[in-house]
Amino acid sequence: MPHWQELQPLPAPWQRRDERILPLWWDRLCSVTSPQSAALYAAGLFTDDRRRPIAQWYNPDADAALLVAPETSPEWPVQRFGIFYAPPGGGFTRVYSAPHEWHPREPRTPPTEHEAFEAAVAEAARFLQVEMDFV
Repeated sequence: MPHWQELQPLPAPWQRRDERILPLWWDRLCSVTSPQSAALYAAGLFTDDRRRPIAQWYNPDADAALLVAPETSPEWPVQRFGIFYAPPGGGFTRVYSAPHEWHPREPRTPPTEHEAFEAAVAEAARFLQVEMDFV
C-alpha cells in the first residue's frame, strides 16, 4: 500500500458500532424517500438486520454515521459491499467507490468475501479521514 493510502487513526468522535444497524439509517433514508422505497433500498438492508458482515462508525457529537454493508440481493451472482454516509445535520448518501465485489459461487477465488469486506472497510476509514477535514 502506498504511504499516502496508509490508514491513520480515526478522528476521536467516531466510534465503531458493529453490533446492529443503527436506527439512524432508517430515519435518514425515510427522510429522503418514502418508507416503501426505503424498505427496498439495498436489498432491504435497513429493514432486515440479518446481513453480515457490517462495519459501522457513529459520531454522536455530529449525529453522523458511516456504514459498510452488503448492498446486493443475496441471490445475485455477484455480491457487493456498499459504503453509506449519513452526514451531520441530516441526509443520506451512498459513497461511490471502487467496487468491493465477490462471487459467492466461487468462494475461494479472489477477491473473497473477506477480502472485499476488508477493502471496503479500509476505503470507508479513508473517507472518514477526508470528511473530517471538511467538517
